[in-house]
Amino acid sequence: MPDDLFFSLIFPAHNEEHRLPPSLAAAHAYLRRQPYSSEILVVENGSRDLTAVVAEAFAAEHDRPEVRVIRERGRGKGLAVRRGILEARGQYRFFADVDLSMPIEDIAKFLPPRLNGYDVAIGSREAPGSRRFNEPAYRHFQGRVFSNLVKLLALPDFEDTQCGFKCFTAAAARDLFSVQLLDGMSFDVEVLFIARRRGYKIVEVPIDWYYRSESRVDPIREPLRMLRDILIIRRNWAEGRYEIGKKSRK
Repeated sequence: MPDDLFFSLIFPAHNEEHRLPPSLAAAHAYLRRQPYSSEILVVENGSRDLTAVVAEAFAAEHDRPEVRVIRERGRGKGLAVRRGILEARGQYRFFADVDLSMPIEDIAKFLPPRLNGYDVAIGSREAPGSRRFNEPAYRHFQGRVFSNLVKLLALPDFEDTQCGFKCFTAAAARDLFSVQLLDGMSFDVEVLFIARRRGYKIVEVPIDWYYRSESRVDPIREPLRMLRDILIIRRNWAEGRYEIGKKSRK
C-alpha cells in the first residue's frame, strides 16, 4: 500500500469504550485543523466491552481525516500497535495511548518543521524540557526503577522508553514492525532495541505528560515481566530472529 498520506495516528484499544470517544473527538478535531493529509486507525484487540462498536460509530459519522477501525482478535498492546503501524498509509506513523496523557497538540513536536532528520521519535517524560503533572511521588519512583532496568540491560542511551507516544517514518516502521515479535507491553523496548542495533536515528522528544490514576500498568508485576522480556529480546537478537525471513513467535 503506498504512503499516500502524510500522517497516521494509531490508537491501540482494549476495553476502551469510555475513554476512546473523547480521545477520538479531540484527535479528529486537531487533525482537521492541520494543513497535511492524515488518518486515524483504531486497533481494537480482544475487548470484552463495546470498544469496537463505539469506534465504528465514530468512524461512520466522521471523514476528513478518515477513521478506520481494525478488529484484531488477539490481545496485547504490541500486537495492536504492530497491526496498526503496518496497515497505516502515512509517511509518519504515530501511536498514542487512548488516555491522551500527552496533549494532542504535542504531536506537532514530532513532525516537520518542528522536527526533521530522524527515523524514530519517542515521547519522553524525562528529557530536558519535559513536564509531568499530577503524578504521585511513589509512581514516579516506580517508573524510574522501571526505566533504569531498561537502561541497564537493553537501551543505555535513553531516559524514557515506555512513554506511550512514539513516531516512525514509514520506512523505519515497515522494517522494524515486520520483525517485531512480542505482543505484550515490552514491545516498545523490543522495537527500540532493534532500531538501535540497526543504526536508526532515534530522538527523545520532551512532552507534557499528565498522570492518569486509571492507568492499567501493574507497578509490581510489570518490571518482572520486563526483565523476562528483555532477556528474550537479547536472546532473539543473538539467534538472528529479527532478520528478515527468520521471524518466529515460537
